[in-house]
Amino acid sequence: MSIKIGILGYGNLGKGVECAIRQNEDMELAAVFTRRDPVTVKILTEGAAVCRVEDVEAWKDKIDVMILCGGSATDLPEQTPKYAKLFNVIDSFDTHARIPEHFGNVDAAAKEGGNVGIISVGWDPGMFSLNRLYANAILPDGKDYTFWGKGVSQGHSDAIRRVEGVKDGKQYTIPVEAALEAVRNGENPELTTRQKHTRECFVVLEEGADSAKVEEEIKTMPNYFSDYDTTVHFISEEELKANHSGIPHGGFVLRSGKTGWNQENSHLIEYSLKLDSNPEFTSSVLIAYARAAYRLAKEGQSGCKTVFDIAPAYLSAKSGEELRKNLL
Repeated sequence: MSIKIGILGYGNLGKGVECAIRQNEDMELAAVFTRRDPVTVKILTEGAAVCRVEDVEAWKDKIDVMILCGGSATDLPEQTPKYAKLFNVIDSFDTHARIPEHFGNVDAAAKEGGNVGIISVGWDPGMFSLNRLYANAILPDGKDYTFWGKGVSQGHSDAIRRVEGVKDGKQYTIPVEAALEAVRNGENPELTTRQKHTRECFVVLEEGADSAKVEEEIKTMPNYFSDYDTTVHFISEEELKANHSGIPHGGFVLRSGKTGWNQENSHLIEYSLKLDSNPEFTSSVLIAYARAAYRLAKEGQSGCKTVFDIAPAYLSAKSGEELRKNLL
């Protein structure tokens, strides 16, 4: 029996989920749900339906797990609790400060519907969160560091494009190498925001725009660039398409710690990711947790979960016997 997956939202993330389903033999795509006219949405999977979001309730008994591919700002706070009443759901909600609130809303809705909801699945929050937890548990006397990049920040790129005079743009978040090396050397530095990351912007100007004014507005933008050393490059539209069309990302989670009666020994745990496609990797994590949601629901569980609550074996298509033989 294949696990029947629904995708709600067919942007970069939804397309990535469709590709990831193809790599998992125990899953099949049942339907894609879109706010657009379904006739205009062309998917890759033969035999899967493309439906209006308004028709989702008709699929209540035809989908095992619904993967919600909307944005964290406005879509998921509304959608995840709403659809958790109807389906087992997974989302990639990544507004860290609002996760406790989101968890509470989804937990109540999922329990009402008798379903499982797993939130904040991806690489941060998600895989990075797990590595922070493992490292904290193993080295309680220690210090955490998280570096993001080098990679495209989609939120910061959108912020650039909102600046008057900007036709298009991409922004890269880049770890400061000296800060990263200081952590790896066990120096346990106290690092400010500016000392950990720099930001690099590639901007296409509207015709007649004032480059100096645009650069100043970008560099002084609060919550996005003002706390960072920011470099702005002005390039042509052709160069942006040729050299900056991808969505790479990645980063590092590190914890340095001490053990021994007199803290005489030092240790460093490091987990890193280097991703050609941020949304496709995130989609692959979502699919693994969709398998877990399906299994938990089959066991009769309900309510909201995070990556912290899911045993690793639930993520794998392999049996317990295979895991013990080949991976343990």
